[in-house]
Amino acid sequence: MPGTIKALRALSDPTRLRIVALLEGGELSVHELQEITRMGQSRISTHLGLLQEAGLLESRREGKRTFYRIVAGGDPRVGEFIQLAVRGAKELPEQNGDQLNLKRILVRRSEQAQLYFNQVAGRFDRSYGPGRSWQAFGQLLLRALPPLVIADLGSGEGLLSELLARRAKKVIAVDNSERMVAFGANKAKKNKLKNLEFRLGDLENPPIQPESVDLVILSQALHHAANPKACLASSHKILRAGGQIMILDLLRHDFEQAHDLYGDRWLGFAETDLQSWLEETGFKQIEVTVVAREEQPPHFQTVLAVGEKAQ
Repeated sequence: MPGTIKALRALSDPTRLRIVALLEGGELSVHELQEITRMGQSRISTHLGLLQEAGLLESRREGKRTFYRIVAGGDPRVGEFIQLAVRGAKELPEQNGDQLNLKRILVRRSEQAQLYFNQVAGRFDRSYGPGRSWQAFGQLLLRALPPLVIADLGSGEGLLSELLARRAKKVIAVDNSERMVAFGANKAKKNKLKNLEFRLGDLENPPIQPESVDLVILSQALHHAANPKACLASSHKILRAGGQIMILDLLRHDFEQAHDLYGDRWLGFAETDLQSWLEETGFKQIEVTVVAREEQPPHFQTVLAVGEKAQ
């Protein structure tokens, strides 16, 4: 049973208000709270410990993970404190981002197939098996691809476009570099890929008819765009109803040298930005997930964002 003074002291910190507001909807693991709030484990654990000591939270272990939730048991004072904390959290500037990240985490948790893939991917790198490689897996997965019309925006010289064209109905590769477009077109002709077409254009207004493609891919291209939201709007425009957008890009980082070394306009994107931009553009069934992290400094991370145009 929480003491009033102790509970109020525990709720006097904005970070703890954020945590309580997140846990109001159900239990979350320490790792999930870290991912939502973008705070370190030691800091999160300290705040969780204070809330638990005040009698507002309880925890349980599941393997190596610890989950926290609001104390159950029907004490009306707990409910009063929680509602007070939720009202306070709504006044904080982090509230919108926290709720977007919470939504993303819950969607990902429900996608058991994605979780299973992550587990398999982790094992794959740790155990050698003759003949097993990502290249081979990629070729296998390409053969499961239905005959789609695909727009590869910001295609560069067209490596991904060329791979997709071997199975897709048609691939339209768009880039704003005349040299890249010429190189890609010549290579497609040399490889007799008649269903691969290169077009000169930019991400914000690609030279593609509205509602004419099934899939838009932006692979490490969005951080070069002057206006990423405009790119997503143009992608939505050229997609058919039920079509998908897939974005592979860098998670937000602080490696400033990327501006000069790689010509990047943006130092990656936060998951909350991608989530909110896709929602504002009109996409549904959105999923945003970090899918890779480089082992070498500056440890770039890759985020995959997927959305579907409503039927």
